[in-house]
Amino acid sequence: MANIFAKLVRGLRMTGHRVVEQLWRLGAGARLFFLTISYSGESFRRPRLIVREMYFTGVMSLIIILVSAFFVGMVLALQGYNTLQKYGSSESIGVLVALALVRELGPVVTALLFAGRAGTAITAEIGLMKATEQLSAMEMMAVNPISRVIAPRFWAGVFSMPILACLFSMVGILGGHLVAVAQIGVDVGAFWSQMQANVDFTDIVNMLIKSLVFGVACTIIALFEGYDSPPTAEGVSHATTRTVVTSSLAVLGLDFILTSFMLIT
Repeated sequence: MANIFAKLVRGLRMTGHRVVEQLWRLGAGARLFFLTISYSGESFRRPRLIVREMYFTGVMSLIIILVSAFFVGMVLALQGYNTLQKYGSSESIGVLVALALVRELGPVVTALLFAGRAGTAITAEIGLMKATEQLSAMEMMAVNPISRVIAPRFWAGVFSMPILACLFSMVGILGGHLVAVAQIGVDVGAFWSQMQANVDFTDIVNMLIKSLVFGVACTIIALFEGYDSPPTAEGVSHATTRTVVTSSLAVLGLDFILTSFMLIT
């Protein structure tokens, strides 16, 4: 009985320690976010820094974004046609592909791919800069590492995400068009006309709002994990893993919350 009670106490102690640690990390991440916002003015006075980081986070992610979008659009067209033809609505395949991409798959899959490619790269870069004491050297030279290193990468990720999400949706629609019209034989006029009639401006605005929120979440998580990582090879590797896991869970959770508000309003 005493052993069971001791194990129970030990388990509660470990659980409490983990909860306190996660709350501390949440507070530290929020503090880094507000510091980044407050020091962003210095970064905007040096737009070359943001443009260079946009190339690193956005342009270098284009290949995986566009290729994934093309195949996602083609799979949507195949699966959608297989379902819609049972109900005699195969001409609505364009609506299905467009709404699925614009409302959900465009921003969500883009954010997941962004976290896997650009987010891990940002975390590894910041973590290595910390491990080699480059950030400490900046502080010794009276250079604020948040305004010089963190803020440009943050705004580059925020600006890149909506652009990537729009490109993902566009290429996905082209992939769906290729399968539906060229392979299956759906009328091209019905494909585009029904899409234009059912996809409105609100859907595009909601996609941009989602992608902006996902951009903020994925980028600040990647920056915090790199900035908070232990200055060792093992610490940096664990930080990159946490970036992917935390960013993916954050994107899926925020997608549910945002979709709920958008459908209610």
